[in-house]
Amino acid sequence: MSTAEALALIGRGADEILKHEELESRLQSGRPLRVKAGFDPTAPDLHIGHTVLLNKMRQFQDLGHQVIFLIGDFTGMIGDPTGKNVTRKPLTREDVLANAQTYADQVFKVLDRERTEVRFNSEWFGQMSAADMIKLAAQHTVARMLERDDFAKRYAAQQSIAIHEFLYPLVQGYDSVALKADVELGGTDQKFNLLMGRGLQEHYGQPPQIVLTMPLLEGLDGVQKMSKSLGNYIGISEPAIDIVTKTLKIGDELMWRWIDLLSFEIGVAEAATLKAQVAAGQLNPRDVKLRLARELATRFHDAATAEQAIAGWHAVVRGEGDTSLLPLQEVAIPPEGLRIGALLTAAGITPSNSEAGRKLKERAVKVDGAVIEDPNQVFVPGFEGVLQVGKRNFARVRLV
Repeated sequence: MSTAEALALIGRGADEILKHEELESRLQSGRPLRVKAGFDPTAPDLHIGHTVLLNKMRQFQDLGHQVIFLIGDFTGMIGDPTGKNVTRKPLTREDVLANAQTYADQVFKVLDRERTEVRFNSEWFGQMSAADMIKLAAQHTVARMLERDDFAKRYAAQQSIAIHEFLYPLVQGYDSVALKADVELGGTDQKFNLLMGRGLQEHYGQPPQIVLTMPLLEGLDGVQKMSKSLGNYIGISEPAIDIVTKTLKIGDELMWRWIDLLSFEIGVAEAATLKAQVAAGQLNPRDVKLRLARELATRFHDAATAEQAIAGWHAVVRGEGDTSLLPLQEVAIPPEGLRIGALLTAAGITPSNSEAGRKLKERAVKVDGAVIEDPNQVFVPGFEGVLQVGKRNFARVRLV
């Protein structure tokens, strides 16, 4: 691949590259670059929003570069203040290590294990003395730290900022020194911290790293960034059927952004062609989403499991095929059974009994393809079938 082609691949979906000319120069050198991205193990599971950075790392790997998946087991105990209006509660060492192991198990669904260097920043910070940390802290002023947007807002609002939070950008920046990073990847909200790495590398006599920021992926609602706390996410460990059905629920405009940031199979030129075909009415956007859903389900499971999930989706939504292809979910209910509304909620198909009631009035509830009209209909343990609300919310269940 030529340098121009490599730059185009690296730049796909990127929000900003600082500095582009430095990246071009290092690519032209022919030396494999050291590409770093750090992840604080603050939660045990990853969602596809996290994979935006992982995908970019994989692209660097495919170009022959060395990627470093840095687990911030030391920084995780500080608590990243990015975007927070309050001091974040630090994790215990036990929490950090447990979450870190789960992260390491999950990232290789995207990254090539043989070309990934997994590191922990406690390797160097665990050996730092108090004097070393003070020397590091002396590299920046409070005024410089208050240039960070979230710190500035909290300071102006007279909200507390703990001293250790000022250390976080310095510690993240020093990771780049310890790893001799050529490139660091991060979300747009990490720009201040990534630039800190450039400055510290120069201070320690290293060439400053290139900073590449990626957008924060919008969640299923198409408005707010993907987050477990908002419930608008797809976990990479979720069943394939959930990955498929959730992907098929996203809005048509969001679909193109997801393709840009998540797809390896649909390139820039093909995405433009598909978009033009959809705009001209020559292609149903559902078919494009189905292709993306298949790719994601295959990546996080395997091709056979993805095809089974898609066949199950077709069976329920389009009435084409065998619903027994859907994975079976066991739902525990009382021995006397549950009325249909409570059952839908217990199975996770509706968020509440009141919502289930509304859907029943709209004749939008089906069991094994038949519309349920009686809200008092009771289902008892031993029942097995497909519960469905509307076209897109469904599950094959066994009541126990």
